[in-house]
Amino acid sequence: MTARIEAWLPEPASRELEAGLARLARTEDVVQVAVMPDAHVSEDVCVGTVTATRRRILPAAVGGDIGCGMATVRFDGHAELLADGALAARVLTGLRRVIPPVLRASAEARLPEELSRLPLSAPLLEAHRRRDGRLEFATLGRGNHFLELQRDEEGALWVLVHSGSRAMGPAIRHHHEARAARDPAGLAYLEADGEGGLAYLADVAFAAEYARLSRGRMLEAAAALVEETLGIARDPPSFLDCDHNHVRREAHRGELFWVHRKGAMRAGPGDRGVVPGSMGSPSFHVEGRGLDAALWSSAHGAGRVMSRSEARRRISTRALEREASGVWFDHRMADRLREEAPSAYKEIGAVMRAQRDLVKVVRRLSPVLSYKAS
Repeated sequence: MTARIEAWLPEPASRELEAGLARLARTEDVVQVAVMPDAHVSEDVCVGTVTATRRRILPAAVGGDIGCGMATVRFDGHAELLADGALAARVLTGLRRVIPPVLRASAEARLPEELSRLPLSAPLLEAHRRRDGRLEFATLGRGNHFLELQRDEEGALWVLVHSGSRAMGPAIRHHHEARAARDPAGLAYLEADGEGGLAYLADVAFAAEYARLSRGRMLEAAAALVEETLGIARDPPSFLDCDHNHVRREAHRGELFWVHRKGAMRAGPGDRGVVPGSMGSPSFHVEGRGLDAALWSSAHGAGRVMSRSEARRRISTRALEREASGVWFDHRMADRLREEAPSAYKEIGAVMRAQRDLVKVVRRLSPVLSYKAS
């Protein structure tokens, strides 16, 4: 039996995307697949998909970067403060100092006490926590992870952090998939109420908390730097955190499901979230509408239209600088950032129009300064 697929794509699906979705829909126990506007091909399960099952957990339908998401807060100052190039340069330099891109020095690396106390299911994962988890906590990471200063429609300055569980998430996924059974469609699965499923869910909870606390630590460091450099204060009630890689037990249409979101936010009635663009395009604060057909979900960003290797072939350094015109960033890294150019992603306006039934826009923000570690 093939599960129902509901899609909110802004363009016709590619053959590769259709094949990936069909494979997921053929997987036993998959009841429904919701395809978000930013969906694109990825390993095993496409990014931007929401998968509902009754009794099985599919680690590939969550992905490796478990708990990845967004954290943001507003300042009481105007974004025009960053029109001063010298101040913008001080902020960029300071961000790299207080938020390492990949690793912290071993002597200063510490995990919060609450993460040290949470149990993990295997000695191998405990070893990862002591080594990679400790050194990578509150570091930004590569790829599409970023920290951005943004301007809202009233001109107020915001800071946004996008990051996840770093090496811990992939380690958890690989550990459990290596011990899982395989569906005829090819995906690894765990029975949710079995020993393996319960162990995976506990480890996922750890990774989600790791990601949340790591984002919070980075947001705190960035906000303190902005306050010191620009002489403005943050507005704590404006704080917002959401994630877009998880599996949760949820009720939909009167039935309980395991809802897996890979590159998709929960968008239940009133749920708040952030849909970022690329380093040269707007981001949006949204509120969920709770559409049942979409399993109460939303896009998590613009979504790639080019693979990283294709973007490196097709996008020049000059093109990146043109597309990111008006946004402060470290131009010494321009060659390495070509794969993150706006043209490597879908047009965020089209994504937002495609999901008008899923969320309502609360706020539109434009990028002012971008710190990326790619």
